[in-house]
Amino acid sequence: MILDGVLHCHALLHRHTFVVREAPYKRLCKTKKILTVNGQFPGPTLYAHHGDTLIVDVYNRGKQNITIHWHGAKQPRFPWSDGPAFITQCPIKPGGKFSQKVIFSSEEGTLWWHAHNDWNRATVHGAIVVYPKPGKGYPFPKPHAEVPIIFGTFKLNVDYGKTYLLRMVNAAMNDILFFSIAKHKLTVVAADGSYTKPFTTNYVTISPGNTFDVLLTANQPPKHRYYMAARAYSSSSSIAFDNTTATAILQYNGPNDPPSSLPPVVPYLPYYNDTAAAVNFSRSVKSLANKAYPISVPQKVDTKIVSTVSINTFRCPNNSCAGPNGSRLAASMNNISFVNPSSDVLRAYYYHIKGVFGARFPSFPPFVYNFTGDNLPLVLQTPKNGTKVKFLKFSATVEIVLQGTNLVAPIDHPMHLHGYSFYVVGLGFGNFDKNKDPLTYNLVDPPFVNTVMVPKSGWVAIRFQANNPG
Repeated sequence: MILDGVLHCHALLHRHTFVVREAPYKRLCKTKKILTVNGQFPGPTLYAHHGDTLIVDVYNRGKQNITIHWHGAKQPRFPWSDGPAFITQCPIKPGGKFSQKVIFSSEEGTLWWHAHNDWNRATVHGAIVVYPKPGKGYPFPKPHAEVPIIFGTFKLNVDYGKTYLLRMVNAAMNDILFFSIAKHKLTVVAADGSYTKPFTTNYVTISPGNTFDVLLTANQPPKHRYYMAARAYSSSSSIAFDNTTATAILQYNGPNDPPSSLPPVVPYLPYYNDTAAAVNFSRSVKSLANKAYPISVPQKVDTKIVSTVSINTFRCPNNSCAGPNGSRLAASMNNISFVNPSSDVLRAYYYHIKGVFGARFPSFPPFVYNFTGDNLPLVLQTPKNGTKVKFLKFSATVEIVLQGTNLVAPIDHPMHLHGYSFYVVGLGFGNFDKNKDPLTYNLVDPPFVNTVMVPKSGWVAIRFQANNPG
């Protein structure tokens, strides 16, 4: 038995309270009310060790339904409080309370938590730091300090010659970001709660939902201040995006501050639509994959799934919506746009409630066409509505090929899998070729992540073992 606050086999049970409520927030000289946890934005950072369990008592004092998702926590054999509304649980109603159990079974590094209904994630989110088991260190030199960075207004003061572990979270709703620090190299050592082979880079590409642990060595002249900068990567010219650059300041501690008249040094950032830079960074991430941190990449596959990932449109009465030609934008997988059911899917499955979901999510696109071609037929732009489930046999090895399409707007698609991390064994541009592309797979040290970016007009192949029921 694990008792609250009592060490047992190096594992602890921690208890936290989350009160979801509106609170005033001031930014750019204006104050407005936003939805928060405990009145904080970003919300509180949670700390745990590998193997620990958290109980989070969530009180909804807001005006809308709410759920909280623990992004990257696998929740082995306990999907009931994973967080997605109407999938693993019903949302918490205003005035309600729900105690959510969060299990850190194998994760080490930076994860995060966020609301998982409607757009509340924009302000209801925070970081999770999972340390190694007590008595065990990092597989890289111990940093002088650790700094959680959830992209926003920020200032970092450093000491010359010391190394800092930046725990980076992209909590943006839709924006893939390029991040860089002027004149400083960054060494990536972990992604999505899993250690990577260290590699040094001038910039980081981080998708919504992704986390990276990055080492920064303060080795530049202290007489200057340095910009830390992030800006959106957008591969489609037909979709509007925020093209501003968010900046923060890195400043060295010392007896003499840099003169205020001296502007901060500006960093290098890839251009907004630099797809090659985004994909090249992704290809550089590889699992540590050594004796101390082994991996287990499925070499043979029992179940193969190919799914298109598309931007779509639905017609609106009198062309009254904000999408192309007055339509409403939507998204689909294998031409099915998800519809929230009347009850959560997990409950319906276990209690044999009929009419909540369908069991025939297709294993292959129902319409085969030149997915990444130009001038595609307009009839393909409107998907079917549905609540479809794909059943997997326990312990089956699974490969999913996520194929981007050029419907409506060819863009990159960040994709996240709940309950699992997965191996990204391949990615490329154009239409996936089942005969040629698997020959290029990395089955030795692919990254082990929970969120991946499907490149514009391209594909990603992931593998995992379906050993976490739910």
